[in-house]
Amino acid sequence: MPYEWTQEPPHDKSHWQLCLWPYRSLLRKDFVLFMGATALIIALPLITLVGTIILWALLPFFALMFWGLWTALNISYRRGEVLEELTVDDTTAHLTRHNPKGPLQEWEANRYWVTVHLHPKGGPVENYLTLRGGDREVELGAFLDAAERLTLYDDLRRALRAD
Repeated sequence: MPYEWTQEPPHDKSHWQLCLWPYRSLLRKDFVLFMGATALIIALPLITLVGTIILWALLPFFALMFWGLWTALNISYRRGEVLEELTVDDTTAHLTRHNPKGPLQEWEANRYWVTVHLHPKGGPVENYLTLRGGDREVELGAFLDAAERLTLYDDLRRALRAD
């Protein structure tokens, strides 16, 4: 699961933190291996064309394809650098969303008035998950898939009820 629970101190259920982040199927070290393998696959057919004019005709297209793939994967990594932190103590629930570009988003409410809501069909996505407290309702885990949001909903309900 792309989220992690932290309790402070270890056996105190009234102080905890939840960190959420998008799932990464291609890690940075695998990115390097993938790009290296792609370069090798591109180079193998070009080796047969060494010394011909056709090599110079094809080389810009292969270079453009390689650059486009590199750029697209880097943009995907930057967009996925989202981190949501929900910190709960005796009196307050505080949600902070670190966006890859743009301002930091924060939400705070009295812990005892915070409720977790799951909208199976009514939200923009399946199993739309929100926190409601005070005068605002905020989305949580927009980047998670439907099954992960459902699991997180159950975990959050238990955690917020534990006193």
